[in-house]
Amino acid sequence: MIDLHTHTNESDGTLTPAELVDAALKRGLEALAITDHDTFAGYDQASLRARANGLDLVCGIELSTRLAGQREFTIHLLGYFLHEPPSVEFRAWLDEVLAERRDRNLRLIEKLRSLGVEIELSEVEAVGRTLTGRPHFARVLVRKGYARNSEDAFRRYLGETAPSYVERHGPHTALGIQQVIAGGGLPVIAHPVRLGIRNPEAEEAVIRELRDAGLGGIEVYHSDHRSADVERYVALAKKIDLAITGGSDFHGDAKPGISLGTGINGNLNIPRAVLENARKKTIS
Repeated sequence: MIDLHTHTNESDGTLTPAELVDAALKRGLEALAITDHDTFAGYDQASLRARANGLDLVCGIELSTRLAGQREFTIHLLGYFLHEPPSVEFRAWLDEVLAERRDRNLRLIEKLRSLGVEIELSEVEAVGRTLTGRPHFARVLVRKGYARNSEDAFRRYLGETAPSYVERHGPHTALGIQQVIAGGGLPVIAHPVRLGIRNPEAEEAVIRELRDAGLGGIEVYHSDHRSADVERYVALAKKIDLAITGGSDFHGDAKPGISLGTGINGNLNIPRAVLENARKKTIS
């Protein structure tokens, strides 16, 4: 069993990189991918511990990208570096992405203050560590008594319909795909069911568009996917020649209903062959 979609506390998870490796070993995983948002800090910290304990640790990343069209989609793009480490140029591009994220956070701080919320970016960054995003804002808002819980914080302050919402201008999906490829990685669309496209033909058209832009794979197995979704995405991957990947999207206590390796109520059991086939597909 493997898990190719997990997060540490270097992005929006709650386990340290070392704790995540230990949890994977305890769970009996044969391979683990750390796919923190916009940073390799978790992977970099975990690599020696994983290697020392015989765990096949895959270097990954998760990018929030934008696909323009009749309506703009937010598409989460996974990048897997299955044969070599990401290039220096790709890491430099990630620094630019993080700088844009910090600019959004500064604008969000200003908006919150205009609504009477006393909050400093430094205290949110202390929670977010390498990467600071809205989940970290939510934790601070709860701690300071401005919200009852994370859901309340998003409803009142951080969600897209909240009065203090500030849009983040992430990279366009095609650019994200190109950057992953140039950096030596395999670009994969994450949890495609979250696109929210109910019409299968329309969903296929969007994923085909991404394939034509260089997309190399699709996350077939995910905690959010029902058996019917898995069947649909397996068929689509074969139809348009995409690699198949899968993972739980584990975040630790931030998403307590999702278990490492096994997803929600044991709905995942991803074989190692999924990773090996993806590696074979990416050999030039």
